[in-house]
Amino acid sequence: MWILYSFRDNHWFLSTRNLIIDENRLVDEIMLRIVKRLDRAFSLSADLFDLLDEQNLDLKIGVHPSNSIRGQVWCMIGARESYFNAIKNAEWGGFSCSLKGSDPIENVRELLDTTENELVKIGEGKLGDTQLDFAYDLLEHEIQHHGQLIRYVYANKLKFPKSWTKRYTV
Repeated sequence: MWILYSFRDNHWFLSTRNLIIDENRLVDEIMLRIVKRLDRAFSLSADLFDLLDEQNLDLKIGVHPSNSIRGQVWCMIGARESYFNAIKNAEWGGFSCSLKGSDPIENVRELLDTTENELVKIGEGKLGDTQLDFAYDLLEHEIQHHGQLIRYVYANKLKFPKSWTKRYTV
């Protein structure tokens, strides 16, 4: 069954049931769902990088144009840090990443954990539309990297964590 939402007279209207929904409650539920999805995505990322070793970070996709796995995780951590800052300030402040290009795998794992822990702060306050959009953008970005990392794992004949096998049937 399709449920169409529309906004009228400062309320969300559920068109299939003629039910008025409190806008604040709906926004809270949307935010909770985004945070849960981000948590799942971040956990999947951590699971993969827990299996990788230092040498794996420099792997590329064979003869095809690509950066390294290290380049992928640099972008992921930078996006997390940058989007969290944008959500906090309700405006984009540019991209920056605290991970350095030569950081060892331990630093990668630590920054993945640190940024995953920052996720809790997203759900602590009320977020406006712009902040919700940044949260959606971060989720999309993380998941797009999962798709790219699947290609790296296959190309380099690495192992997937069980969580990836379950989530992505790889």
